[in-house]
Amino acid sequence: MRLSKRGEYGLRAMIDLAALSSEQHPGNGVVQIKEIAEREQIPSKFLEQILLTLKNAGLLQSKMGVGGGYYLARPPKEISLGHIVRVLDGPLAPIRCVSQMAYEPCGCPDEQTCGLRLVMLDVRNAIAELLDQTTLADILGRVDQARGLYTGIPV
Repeated sequence: MRLSKRGEYGLRAMIDLAALSSEQHPGNGVVQIKEIAEREQIPSKFLEQILLTLKNAGLLQSKMGVGGGYYLARPPKEISLGHIVRVLDGPLAPIRCVSQMAYEPCGCPDEQTCGLRLVMLDVRNAIAELLDQTTLADILGRVDQARGLYTGIPV
Protein backbone atom coordinates (compact mmCIF):
# COMPACT_ATOMS: atom_id res chain seq x y z
CA MET A 1 0.00 0.00 0.00
CA ARG A 2 1.26 3.42 -0.92
CA LEU A 3 -0.59 6.40 0.47
CA SER A 4 -1.50 8.88 -2.28
CA LYS A 5 -1.25 12.65 -1.85
CA ARG A 6 -5.05 12.59 -1.62
CA GLY A 7 -4.86 10.11 1.26
CA GLU A 8 -2.03 11.95 3.00
CA TYR A 9 -3.71 15.35 2.72
CA GLY A 10 -7.03 13.90 3.84
CA LEU A 11 -5.48 12.34 6.93
CA ARG A 12 -3.65 15.56 7.79
CA ALA A 13 -6.86 17.57 7.39
CA MET A 14 -8.84 15.14 9.54
CA ILE A 15 -6.18 15.24 12.27
CA ASP A 16 -6.27 19.05 12.10
CA LEU A 17 -10.06 19.03 12.46
CA ALA A 18 -9.85 16.51 15.31
CA ALA A 19 -7.45 18.77 17.18
CA LEU A 20 -10.03 21.56 17.02
CA SER A 21 -13.00 19.36 17.89
CA SER A 22 -14.49 18.76 21.30
CA GLU A 23 -15.42 15.25 22.40
CA GLN A 24 -18.66 16.50 23.94
CA HIS A 25 -19.61 18.84 21.10
CA PRO A 26 -18.35 17.51 17.74
CA GLY A 27 -19.87 20.45 15.83
CA ASN A 28 -17.87 23.09 17.70
CA GLY A 29 -14.73 22.55 15.65
CA VAL A 30 -16.05 24.28 12.48
CA VAL A 31 -13.07 25.26 10.34
CA GLN A 32 -12.82 26.90 6.93
CA ILE A 33 -10.94 25.12 4.17
CA LYS A 34 -8.47 27.98 3.77
CA GLU A 35 -7.47 27.72 7.46
CA ILE A 36 -6.71 24.00 7.18
CA ALA A 37 -4.94 24.54 3.86
CA GLU A 38 -2.69 27.22 5.38
CA ARG A 39 -1.85 25.25 8.53
CA GLU A 40 -1.21 21.99 6.71
CA GLN A 41 0.27 23.53 3.53
CA ILE A 42 -2.24 21.77 1.26
CA PRO A 43 -3.50 23.32 -2.01
CA SER A 44 -6.98 24.61 -1.11
CA LYS A 45 -8.71 23.51 -4.35
CA PHE A 46 -7.41 19.96 -3.89
CA LEU A 47 -8.37 20.04 -0.21
CA GLU A 48 -11.88 21.17 -1.14
CA GLN A 49 -12.34 18.03 -3.28
CA ILE A 50 -10.93 15.79 -0.54
CA LEU A 51 -13.17 17.24 2.18
CA LEU A 52 -16.23 16.88 -0.06
CA THR A 53 -15.40 13.19 -0.53
CA LEU A 54 -15.05 12.77 3.25
CA LYS A 55 -18.35 14.59 3.78
CA ASN A 56 -20.12 12.36 1.25
CA ALA A 57 -18.73 9.33 3.14
CA GLY A 58 -20.26 10.61 6.39
CA LEU A 59 -16.97 11.44 8.12
CA LEU A 60 -17.44 15.22 7.95
CA GLN A 61 -20.31 17.66 8.09
CA SER A 62 -20.41 21.21 6.84
CA LYS A 63 -22.00 24.45 7.94
CA MET A 64 -22.92 27.08 5.37
CA GLY A 65 -22.73 30.86 5.69
CA VAL A 66 -20.88 33.12 8.09
CA GLY A 67 -18.74 31.05 10.42
CA GLY A 68 -19.22 28.09 8.11
CA GLY A 69 -16.81 25.35 7.24
CA TYR A 70 -16.24 21.67 7.94
CA TYR A 71 -16.27 19.69 11.17
CA LEU A 72 -16.06 16.05 12.21
CA ALA A 73 -19.34 14.14 11.96
CA ARG A 74 -18.38 12.01 14.98
CA PRO A 75 -15.98 12.34 17.91
CA PRO A 76 -12.29 11.69 17.06
CA LYS A 77 -12.31 8.44 19.05
CA GLU A 78 -14.92 7.02 16.64
CA ILE A 79 -13.07 7.71 13.37
CA SER A 80 -10.33 5.27 12.36
CA LEU A 81 -7.47 6.00 10.00
CA GLY A 82 -8.41 2.85 8.08
CA HIS A 83 -11.85 4.26 7.29
CA ILE A 84 -10.36 7.55 6.06
CA VAL A 85 -7.73 5.85 3.89
CA ARG A 86 -10.27 3.47 2.31
CA VAL A 87 -12.60 6.38 1.50
CA LEU A 88 -9.83 8.38 -0.16
CA ASP A 89 -7.49 5.73 -1.60
CA GLY A 90 -9.58 2.58 -1.85
CA PRO A 91 -8.46 -0.87 -0.69
CA LEU A 92 -5.47 -1.29 1.62
CA ALA A 93 -4.29 -4.48 -0.10
CA PRO A 94 -0.89 -4.28 -1.82
CA ILE A 95 -2.10 -6.61 -4.62
CA ARG A 96 -5.64 -7.23 -5.88
CA CYS A 97 -5.78 -10.96 -5.15
CA VAL A 98 -5.69 -10.26 -1.39
CA SER A 99 -8.15 -7.36 -1.45
CA GLN A 100 -11.42 -7.70 0.43
CA MET A 101 -12.90 -4.66 -1.35
CA ALA A 102 -11.59 -5.04 -4.90
CA TYR A 103 -10.59 -8.69 -5.32
CA GLU A 104 -9.31 -9.80 -8.71
CA PRO A 105 -7.73 -13.17 -9.41
CA CYS A 106 -3.99 -13.09 -9.91
CA GLY A 107 -2.13 -14.77 -12.73
CA CYS A 108 -0.40 -17.43 -10.65
CA PRO A 109 -1.15 -21.14 -11.30
CA ASP A 110 -2.51 -21.86 -7.79
CA GLU A 111 -3.74 -18.85 -5.86
CA GLN A 112 -4.25 -20.78 -2.60
CA THR A 113 -0.58 -21.83 -2.38
CA CYS A 114 1.04 -18.83 -4.06
CA GLY A 115 3.93 -17.69 -1.83
CA LEU A 116 3.66 -14.06 -2.90
CA ARG A 117 -0.07 -13.99 -2.19
CA LEU A 118 0.42 -15.54 1.26
CA VAL A 119 2.97 -12.87 2.23
CA MET A 120 0.87 -10.04 0.77
CA LEU A 121 -2.12 -11.35 2.73
CA ASP A 122 -0.08 -10.92 5.93
CA VAL A 123 0.94 -7.42 4.80
CA ARG A 124 -2.69 -6.47 4.12
CA ASN A 125 -3.83 -7.84 7.47
CA ALA A 126 -1.09 -6.00 9.39
CA ILE A 127 -1.80 -2.69 7.66
CA ALA A 128 -5.57 -3.06 8.11
CA GLU A 129 -5.23 -3.97 11.79
CA LEU A 130 -2.99 -1.00 12.55
CA LEU A 131 -5.04 1.57 10.62
CA ASP A 132 -8.42 0.22 11.77
CA GLN A 133 -7.37 0.24 15.43
CA THR A 134 -5.88 3.73 15.31
CA THR A 135 -8.35 6.59 15.72
CA LEU A 136 -7.97 10.32 15.31
CA ALA A 137 -8.04 10.56 19.12
CA ASP A 138 -5.11 8.12 19.30
CA ILE A 139 -3.14 10.31 16.90
CA LEU A 140 -3.84 13.41 19.01
CA GLY A 141 -2.56 11.55 22.08
CA ARG A 142 0.60 10.55 20.25
CA VAL A 143 1.16 14.13 19.08
CA ASP A 144 0.75 15.42 22.64
CA GLN A 145 3.18 12.79 23.90
CA ALA A 146 5.73 13.64 21.19
CA ARG A 147 5.45 17.34 21.98
CA GLY A 148 6.10 16.59 25.65
CA LEU A 149 9.19 14.54 24.78
CA TYR A 150 10.43 17.16 22.35
CA THR A 151 9.95 20.13 24.67
CA GLY A 152 10.65 18.30 27.91
CA ILE A 153 7.36 19.60 29.31
CA PRO A 154 5.09 16.81 30.62
CA VAL A 155 1.62 16.67 29.06
